[in-house]
Amino acid sequence: MRRAVVLVVDDNPQMAMIVAMALETAAFDVLVAHDGATALNLLNTTRVDLVVLDITMPAMDGLTVLGIIRTRWAQLPVMFLTGRDSPDDVVAGLERGADDYVVLPFHPRELTLRAKALVRRSGRDDRVIRNGKLTIDLAGREAYLNGRRLELSDLDFVVLSILGRHRGTPVKWSDLWEQAWQTVDLHGAYDVVKSQIYRLRMKLAAVDPGTVYIRTIRGVGYLMPIFGEGGGEGDGGLT
Repeated sequence: MRRAVVLVVDDNPQMAMIVAMALETAAFDVLVAHDGATALNLLNTTRVDLVVLDITMPAMDGLTVLGIIRTRWAQLPVMFLTGRDSPDDVVAGLERGADDYVVLPFHPRELTLRAKALVRRSGRDDRVIRNGKLTIDLAGREAYLNGRRLELSDLDFVVLSILGRHRGTPVKWSDLWEQAWQTVDLHGAYDVVKSQIYRLRMKLAAVDPGTVYIRTIRGVGYLMPIFGEGGGEGDGGLT
């Protein structure tokens, strides 16, 4: 399975290394450029799923690079880095078309959660999860059960996709919370996740009442079993 590629653009080698290490820990492949010209050359020759861009760089600053990216690669997600005392940079970056920003100093988990969200929303992941009678179209953001399109909210789809990606393996409720709700604040999170899982189960059961697609693993979280093509537990696939 291809891993998402992030291009980190920062003239500060130490900061670029910190950002790259955080992203690599979260299973991204990372390219690093220390100036705008190098970044644009990499974009011309390499498929990139996300750009993490420093605003304040010499020669070609981040806003200039952002403007060129928006002209040449309009759909490519861009997240920029800015200091706490730089509200003007935030406004300027968003006005130029940036998708998100992270304030320095940042928490590594916040950076990686935001990066994953941008890659997911960009629709560049065109894979389809097939698990028995369940099909999850990651690019189209639709799911089908027994050939019927499921009426899912955005959050329903995200939760179902996470469980589908990890089918056969328990997902901790806290990991599900962080990935789907994009926050590390766990206050009240357990009950929110539990309620969301209940609603999602009801939607699945309304179409296929005889199959349990989401199991509770006590003390851990939730598990989507692997189902064979006939609907019994076996081997599900990712195409």
